[in-house]
Formats: sequence, structure tokens, C-alpha cells
Amino acid sequence: MQVPVNYLKSIDPESVNIEENYEVRSAIERNFQLAIECAIDIGEIIISKEGFERPEDYRSVFLILGKHDIIPKDFAEKLSAAAGFRNFLVHIYEKIDLDIIEKYLVENLEDFDIFASYIAEYVEKVQK
Repeated sequence: MQVPVNYLKSIDPESVNIEENYEVRSAIERNFQLAIECAIDIGEIIISKEGFERPEDYRSVFLILGKHDIIPKDFAEKLSAAAGFRNFLVHIYEKIDLDIIEKYLVENLEDFDIFASYIAEYVEKVQK
């Protein structure tokens, strides 16, 4: 099974015209949605386990993790924008700016790996 982030990493925005290739564009959008939702779900599990305040929305999941030093606060701010991107993909899909999708492909994919490393550090700490 290919995970969403691996699929997204396999896309070269320079060689694929996502404006004209509906199938690739749809796959990119869906895989971004899934990747962001996975991060949100992980955050919600940690928040619940730790008894932190309940998030008001998806953006606040990351902000709460930052507030409680699970992830750095500046990184939490950055990821909260990804939650907004997820909402845009899900609810305002007919107006998606392709430049934003390309920007996320080029500039933000590593955020998922960074998030995973912070979560791995958290898991290691709580297992001790």
C-alpha cells in the first residue's frame, strides 16, 4: 500500500501539468487531504491521551500540540495552515488555486516527515 505522502513525493510538478491532467490533480488533492487528516488524527489521539483541552477545529489540533511542547510552536503554526488547506480541499474544491497545490508539493511535503519525527520523539518519551 502506498501512503499518501509517498505518492505526493513521486509527483514532479515541473513535468506534470496538473491543470490539464484531471486524474493526477484529483489524486494529488485526495492524497494531500489524507496526509493532513492522518496528522490531525495522530494529534487528536495525543490530545485525548494527555487530557489536553479539546480542539475547537482542525487548526487548533496542531496549536494545542505546540502549546504543550509536543511539537515546536512555530511548526505548529505552520501545520495549522495545512489544516486550513485540508478544509479548502474538502469544502471549496471548485475554487482550488493550482498554484497553491504546486506550492505545497514543492515547499511543504517535508512537513509531514518533520511531524512524524516529532511524534516519534514524543512516543519514545512516553514509553520510558
